Amino acid sequence: MLIVLSPAKTLDYDTPLTTDEHTLPDFIDDASELVDILKQRSPADLSALMGISDALAVLNVTRYAEWSRKFTKKNARPAILAFNGDVYEGLAARSLTSRQLGYAQSHLRILSGLYGVLRPLDLMQPYRLEMGTRLANGRGKDLYAFWGARVTETLNKELAAHKRKVLVNLASEEYFKVVKPKQLDAEVVTPVFEDWKGGKYKIISFHAKRARGLMARFAAAKGVTQPEKLKEFDAEGYAYDVRASTAQQWVFRRRTEG
Repeated sequence: MLIVLSPAKTLDYDTPLTTDEHTLPDFIDDASELVDILKQRSPADLSALMGISDALAVLNVTRYAEWSRKFTKKNARPAILAFNGDVYEGLAARSLTSRQLGYAQSHLRILSGLYGVLRPLDLMQPYRLEMGTRLANGRGKDLYAFWGARVTETLNKELAAHKRKVLVNLASEEYFKVVKPKQLDAEVVTPVFEDWKGGKYKIISFHAKRARGLMARFAAAKGVTQPEKLKEFDAEGYAYDVRASTAQQWVFRRRTEG
């Protein structure tokens, strides 16, 4: 069983690390190719391409100018400790034990516009490049064309080492589009998180993102290797709803008062 997550826009390269363990990304050459393209863009170009503020554009022009093919503890940190958005607040990786981090390294993968696929302990230099960015490159008009089948092939290779060939999709639609389900040698299960609001259950983006991280943490804490065990997920009031679920889409709901 393998779990995939999206990355986060917000990064943290200041908080002290909780582990010295690290690995290197598999797709450094590919990332370098993308960085070479991005280094040619001005702040105004990046602002228009990514829909970001002038300040963020300047920050990322600097990041790409400083990006190096050599990953060190000075210019990079493990991905699971670098991302800092809603999903990663739910995951709370800094409080994971060594055993739980080991589980994450074996069972969790982070999809990335720049790095393709990251293991949690892969060193990552700071960047901003969402998977949906229409960055023209030598392989096509956008990042989906750039990565092609590489991400799916990598997931297949890693799933081959697992007894249960199930991919648990905790990524956003934008990121999971880089995976080609028809070429995937595994069953795909997508958990969905809904909250009661306005008289009905609905997906509320902030809560759903946090819940994805909470489920990844639940899996690491419990050492889950059988996907069905994820139906026991009950963090922060969520519970599996069998009637609202299908074989491929597992719905978790909560109804909070007030």
